[in-house]
Amino acid sequence: MNIKLHTPKSLKAGSGMSSWRQFLLSLLATTVSIALTFGTAAVIDHNKKQKEKREIVMMVMYDMYNSLQSVQRADSMLQQSMLIQKQIAQDTSRFNELKYQLAMLMPSAEYTEATEHIFSSSIETINTVGNVLFTENVATFYQSRSAFKTMVCDSICSDIASDSPIQSLERLLYFDYYDFSMTCMALLEDMQNLFAQCQQMMDVTNEELEAYRKERQQMEASMNQGGAAWGVKMEELIQLQREIDEARNLLRQ
Repeated sequence: MNIKLHTPKSLKAGSGMSSWRQFLLSLLATTVSIALTFGTAAVIDHNKKQKEKREIVMMVMYDMYNSLQSVQRADSMLQQSMLIQKQIAQDTSRFNELKYQLAMLMPSAEYTEATEHIFSSSIETINTVGNVLFTENVATFYQSRSAFKTMVCDSICSDIASDSPIQSLERLLYFDYYDFSMTCMALLEDMQNLFAQCQQMMDVTNEELEAYRKERQQMEASMNQGGAAWGVKMEELIQLQREIDEARNLLRQ
């Protein structure tokens, strides 16, 4: 027995039901297409924001790391200064021998404020990071860094300039390295704690930070090489101008 299946008249082309079905299918296809388009755009936008967030975080963490290195060097210099001061106090005949070592132990703020300005001056940058506690910790870190420059580096330079401790045994023995060292040590501890908290809350590993540091160093070294090449070209231009001047002088003779 042959059984033939026939399309219901209501679904045949040209019927009202068929047109309604085509409309629903078209609507479904359009909806899916829109959803995919906006969904893909949302994913791309999210990934872009996450990448921007990570770049900002790594830039700030790298700046904080370098700042800590500067403060640690200053802390070490101040402790060395106190050791030399003790040696001279124990044997004053070594004053002329050791005083010039103190002149070489001048703590300085070896950092730039470029990253701080970028991070602090743009609300968009802060919003991209999206972590209020991280933002507060970074701001506090930079305040401590500023205090280090003012209360340690600038103050000790000012006092040394006015007291000239290496010019007098008495002035050197009573120069107050202790207060500067205590201030530096306290600020360093606060900055280290803030750095550790920021590193933890933003899930930045030591390995990731080290990789970023090497990448930045390579980039900076490449820029320095470009500067060196510019310097060579400048020397060539100067030499060429000298030769032109010499030729002009010969023409005048």
